[in-house]
Amino acid sequence: MKPRMFVRFALVAFFAAVAGVFLCRQFFPQPVAASVALHEVLHGKLDLDDRQKAQINVFEQRFAVQRRALELELRADNARLADAIEAEHGNGPRVIAAVDQSHRAMGELQKETLGHIFAIRQILRADQAQKFDRAVVHALTDDVR
Repeated sequence: MKPRMFVRFALVAFFAAVAGVFLCRQFFPQPVAASVALHEVLHGKLDLDDRQKAQINVFEQRFAVQRRALELELRADNARLADAIEAEHGNGPRVIAAVDQSHRAMGELQKETLGHIFAIRQILRADQAQKFDRAVVHALTDDVR
């Protein structure tokens, strides 16, 4: 193949790939993560007053620290699980114990997340709480329904 023809072919292939990516994104948009959608409702669709924004900001800062600590605990649990799997090569007692510990950390993260959500809900007006509740339910069931 001549160099000039190769360059033309490469350019056509490149532009076809770019067009394919563009069309794929247009016709098959990526779903918004549930936490992102809930955050958008909270900060963009509830018409929060300044007092509510300040309280929510405090809640979010506190929760970010708790969530980070629990996520680090989960990572450590996953590392222990990997070590147990590598040592036992099966569903042995170390693997079972590591899975159980991981489940405890996941459960704690879920409880803390719900506590955070309920704390926010407590400072909302009734009309805001209804919208927030719908967003929470949608975030929890979006993939299910």
